Amino acid sequence: MSRCRYKSNLLIIAGISTPIFLMTFPIQTEGQTVQALNRAQMARDQTLTAPGPTVITNGQDGQVVASPNDADLGEQQILKRTEAYQPFVVDVSVPFYWTSNVALTNSGEQSDFLVTPVVAIALQPKINKNLSAYVSVREQLFYYDRLTSFDFGSFDAAVGLTYTIPQIYNLVVHAGYDYNRLTEKNSFDSFFFNNTVIVSAEMPYRINRAQQLTFGVDANISIDAHPDEPRRDEFGGYVGYSIQLTRALFVGASGRVTLHDYVLGDRLDVTEMISLNATYAITKLISVNALASFAANQSNHSVFDYQVVNGGGAVSFSIRF
Repeated sequence: MSRCRYKSNLLIIAGISTPIFLMTFPIQTEGQTVQALNRAQMARDQTLTAPGPTVITNGQDGQVVASPNDADLGEQQILKRTEAYQPFVVDVSVPFYWTSNVALTNSGEQSDFLVTPVVAIALQPKINKNLSAYVSVREQLFYYDRLTSFDFGSFDAAVGLTYTIPQIYNLVVHAGYDYNRLTEKNSFDSFFFNNTVIVSAEMPYRINRAQQLTFGVDANISIDAHPDEPRRDEFGGYVGYSIQLTRALFVGASGRVTLHDYVLGDRLDVTEMISLNATYAITKLISVNALASFAANQSNHSVFDYQVVNGGGAVSFSIRF
């Protein structure tokens, strides 16, 4: 199978190739690198009720949002916790789902089943009542059932600060740095790395003790990447809804719109994504998750337009201390 790449006069899409000059990437093409970037981002967003940075509040009015990797688990705590604050978190999750469009192309779509195990470790020390820091590392692997040539890994190392402003409706502002490295299957050899500055603002709205709406905007600015062709800046907005139906059952939904502005060339993409997830806590440490999502991408180069549906679940283990 040919891989997708668009640059100047070269176009290779879903098995139809029109080569005009030689590839510049020895293993991964630009198109497959962008596909991996989009797939990794989708995996994080599709299980996240309120996309954005880690949020730690002071627990006023019974509200605690304290999991640095809820994106992996699809879980947030809305009901008030009684235990002491626990800044160290280890999350291990094994999501598995069907996807309708493996290569994220606008023609010749192929579906497949994939398993995406993820391990995340984070430390979130409180500096004062409203200010906290975080340091985290995260590794997620993507394994396809049939189309194994698309297998890859995504590693992130991040640091940042989060500040809550109670006087402005508990507004949460965040600034941080993230290093992302896309790697070959079962290897730490990279085919793309990116250094990003992240800023965001998020406002939670408590409906009642068990329900919450969240509104936010964020920007990811790439300051250095290699190779340069897939490098992009991202500007997004989102809204999330969450409800704790019982002590064990959590349900969430979210919608996100993101503008991808590629640093080289004139390419601009707009991606819309909606997602639903439900999490049931079997024990304090173990939970199961069901998820579904739909994403559509529109580009000023129509060759990059696509739609994709994902559906599946996850088994997760989380420990905090």
